[in-house]
Amino acid sequence: MNLMRNELDFSSEPSLTPNTDPYALAKALSGRHLIGGKLVPAKSGNSFEVIDPATGSVIGYGAEGDEQDVNEAVANAAAAQKEWGKMRARDRGALIHKCGEVLQDHVEELGRLIALETGKALRTESRVEASILADAFLFHAGLASELKGETVPHHPEMLTITVREPIGVVGAIIPWNVPLLLMALKIAPALVAGNTVVVKSAEEAPLTVLRVCQILASVLPAGCFNMLSGFGPECGAPLVAHPKVGKVTFTGSVETGKIVYKTAADKLIPVTLELGGKSPMIVMKDADIDKAIGGAVTGMRFTRQGQSCTAASRMFVHADVHDEFVAKLREKVDAMVMGDPLDEKTDIGTIISPEQFSKVKAYIDHGKGEEGAEAVECSAMPTDPKFKDGLFVRPVVFLGMTNDSKLAREEIFGPVTCVLKWTDEEEVLAAANDSDYGLAATVWTNNLKAALTFTEKLEAGFVQVNQNLVVQPGLSYGGIKQSGIGKEATLEAMLEHFTKKKTIIFNKT
Repeated sequence: MNLMRNELDFSSEPSLTPNTDPYALAKALSGRHLIGGKLVPAKSGNSFEVIDPATGSVIGYGAEGDEQDVNEAVANAAAAQKEWGKMRARDRGALIHKCGEVLQDHVEELGRLIALETGKALRTESRVEASILADAFLFHAGLASELKGETVPHHPEMLTITVREPIGVVGAIIPWNVPLLLMALKIAPALVAGNTVVVKSAEEAPLTVLRVCQILASVLPAGCFNMLSGFGPECGAPLVAHPKVGKVTFTGSVETGKIVYKTAADKLIPVTLELGGKSPMIVMKDADIDKAIGGAVTGMRFTRQGQSCTAASRMFVHADVHDEFVAKLREKVDAMVMGDPLDEKTDIGTIISPEQFSKVKAYIDHGKGEEGAEAVECSAMPTDPKFKDGLFVRPVVFLGMTNDSKLAREEIFGPVTCVLKWTDEEEVLAAANDSDYGLAATVWTNNLKAALTFTEKLEAGFVQVNQNLVVQPGLSYGGIKQSGIGKEATLEAMLEHFTKKKTIIFNKT
C-alpha cells in the first residue's frame, strides 16, 4: 500500500512512546528534518519517496534538504556549541549515557523500522543494529572523563601543559547499509568531546535515523544535534563546504569520499573517511573448516545481502580443503531463508534500491560470462506474491576465478563472493594484498606461526584470526589505502578526531 504525499500531517510531532508499527511510524516521521530540537519540513517544501525494497511500495517521504536547510542547521549547531562546549565533560557524558538508556527502550521499534526501510532482516540484522546503537552511546558516555591533556617536561622554569578542546561543529555523513551503528560511532564521541553535530542521512534510509535524532533531541539541549536528509550535491556538498563546519566524518563510496576530501582540503579542516573494501579471507589447510564456514557466512554478511564494506568477498581457500569448504558453504547458505524482512523466520532480506539491485545483477551476469567461472547460487527466492517486485538476489559463490577477475577486484556491495584456490603462502599473501583497498582481513588457521606471519604482512586496518566480528564499540576500526583515513569506535579516535590540542606554557621566572 503506497503512502501519498497528501496524507502527511505536519501539525504535530510523532509521540516519543515506542511504536512497533513501522508503517505508522514511517508515515508520522515523513517529510521532516530535525533542526534546533524540532522536526521541521524542508525549506523548499520538497520531499522524496522512501521505498520498501521488499515490496516496492512507498512507505514514507524524506525531507529534501538543500543549502537553506544546511545553513539553518549549522547556525543552530554553532549557537548551541558555545554552551555545550563549556559544560563539564562528565555532565556531557551523563547526558549521552541517558541517550543510550532511552535508546534501549526503543530497540524493537528501531529494529522494525530499519527492517522496513532498508530490507534488512529483523532477527539477523536490524534488531542487532538497534541494540548496538544504544551500546555505542553508553560506551562513549564513559569516555568523558578521559578528555585529558598532558604535562610536558620542557624546561624546569616553565610549566608546560596541553589541553583538549572541542573542534566546534561536526558534519557527519552516513550511509544506508548500517546507518544507526555508523551514525552512533560518529556522533556519540563528537558530542562527548564538546562538539555539536549536523548529520546528513542517506537518501535511501532517512526515517529511522530521523527517529533516533528525535529521541536524542528529547534528552540533549536544543541545537546540539541536527539531522538533514536529501541528496549529495544539494545537501551533502553544502554541509561539507559550510565555513562553520570544522570537521567532517564520512562513510560511503571511494568516489564520494574523494570529493569530500577535496572540499575539506580547501578549508584545511580534518576529515575521517571510512570507504570501500574488498576484504580477503584466507583459509589454511589446517583450519577448523566448520568454524571457518561460520566465519565465512558472518564475514560475507550474507544476512545483510553482502552490503558491507568489510564483506569477505575474496575467500582464498587452500587447495587441500577447497572442495570441502565449498560444499559446506553452499549447504550453510542454502539453508538460509530469504523473505519478508519483518518475519522472524527470515535470515536474508533484500538489496536496498533498484540502482544497487541493477549493479549487483550486472556483476553476477558478468561473472557468469567469464571463462572457467562457475556460479553457485544458494538459498531460494521468496514465493509469496506480495514480494514479486522485491529486490531479492540469491547469494552467489563464484568458483574458478582468479584474483584478476573484475569480481575479485571491484567492490560489489551485494551477496557475491569469489572462492579462490591457493597452495603457496607467499603467493596468497601477495594476492590478498593486491588490491586498491585495505579495510579488513581474516586468517583461519591453528598454526600460531602462520597466524602471526599473516597478520603482520596483511595490508589492512582490521585483521582477525579465527573469527569475523562486526564493527563494535571499543575495537579500533578503519582502513588504509583506498579504504579511508582515520579510525573510529575508541577513546583514541575520539581524542584524535574530535578534539584539537592546545599547548600552554607558564614561565615561572
